[in-house]
Amino acid sequence: MFNINGFEFLIIGIIAVLVIGPKRLPEYTQKFRNFVREARRMASGARETIKEESGVDLDSIDWQKLDPRQYDPRRIIREALLDDEVKPVSAAAPAAIEAAPAPVPSREIERLAAGQRAPWDAEAT
Repeated sequence: MFNINGFEFLIIGIIAVLVIGPKRLPEYTQKFRNFVREARRMASGARETIKEESGVDLDSIDWQKLDPRQYDPRRIIREALLDDEVKPVSAAAPAAIEAAPAPVPSREIERLAAGQRAPWDAEAT
């Protein structure tokens, strides 16, 4: 959980004995144990609440699949470009292209001379 090995745990214990003192150490270990139990109880309660409200069991989710480190843009592009799957062209495809409506011509942009007012400004006054 905290990635603490045996030697690190021993050092933490020695520092705790020196800082807290041997007389108060049992009291603080009891408080720490109660805190850990309460945190675990709250975490399991939150997990159950999520499961009940969303209907999704968090244990059944494949978290490896959702890992953002697996999304390498270069790999995704390479796979898309080297895709061997070629879609066949049907005989009706050219007819569908011909039946498509003509594109709407874009509006021309007219540049105004310096000091000239826009047509909508002239109508307002």
